[in-house]
Amino acid sequence: MNREQLIENIRKKRSFLCVGLDTDVKKIPAHLLQEEDPIFAFNRALIDATAPYCIAYKPNLAFYESMGTKGWTAFEKTISYLREKYPEQFIIADAKRGDIGNTSAMYARTFFEEMDVDAVTVAPYMGEDSVTPFLGYDGKWVILLALTSNKGSHDFQLLTSEESGESLYKTVLKKSQMWGNANQMMYVVGATQGRAFEEVRRIVPDHFLLVPGIGAQGGSLEEVCRYGMNKSCGLIVNSSRAILYADSSERFAEVAAQKAHEVQQQMEIELNKYGI
Repeated sequence: MNREQLIENIRKKRSFLCVGLDTDVKKIPAHLLQEEDPIFAFNRALIDATAPYCIAYKPNLAFYESMGTKGWTAFEKTISYLREKYPEQFIIADAKRGDIGNTSAMYARTFFEEMDVDAVTVAPYMGEDSVTPFLGYDGKWVILLALTSNKGSHDFQLLTSEESGESLYKTVLKKSQMWGNANQMMYVVGATQGRAFEEVRRIVPDHFLLVPGIGAQGGSLEEVCRYGMNKSCGLIVNSSRAILYADSSERFAEVAAQKAHEVQQQMEIELNKYGI
C-alpha cells in the first residue's frame, strides 16, 4: 500500500486507528479454546467486528512465536484472512527486527515476500546496513523505533550525546532520513511522550508516525494529535488491550467493536478539528 492509498483510506473512514493483535491464548474467552485454532478464531472475530472503524492491524509477533508452529500458522491465517476479506487494511508486522545486512535481508524476505504484509517494525541500533534491506520493496514500509512508550525508553533513547548535544532518538530520526523517505519509512513514537511530538515533527514533518500507548498505557489521543498531526494526518494510532480484552464473554467481539467505534469517533473529531 502506498502513501496516497493510506491517506485516502484515513480520509474515507474518518479514522487512523490501528488495532493491535496482541493475541494471548491465556486471555482470550474460554469458549474459544474449543476451536481447532483458538488464536485465529479470536483474531477473525475481532477483525470482522472492528474493520469498519480502523485502517490498520498490527499483529505482535511475540504473541505468535511464543506458541511455536501453531502460533505461526495462526499468524499466517490471520494475514491471509485480512488480504482476502479486507484488502484495504494496512498490515503491520510488529516484529522489531534488526540485524546485520544479510540477516535483515532474510527478515525482509519473510515479511514482504512470504507473508506479504505492508510494513514491519525495525530496531535501528545496528545502523544503516541493518535497515536498508527492508527498503528495497516497492509499496512496503519500514517502521523504525524512535521514541517508544515504555519506561525504559529513557535508558538510551533520551541520552544526550556529548559530541552532538542531542538525544539519541533525534540522531536516529535525522540519520535515517539519509536511507529512505516519507513514502517508505515511518517512525514509532509512543503516545506517552506528550510534547516530545513537537520536536519529532520539527525533524520529520512529513513522515507517518506509528503511535502505541493510548488506552491501557494511558496516552492521550488529543495530546498526540495536538503535537503530532500533520496536514495529511500522519498518524497511525494503535490500541491493543483496551479493544482486544474489553470483554471475556461470548460478546467479546461486539464489545470490541463498541470500543473501536468510540476511538474512531474521537479520531473523526480530531480530523475535523485539523481540517483533514
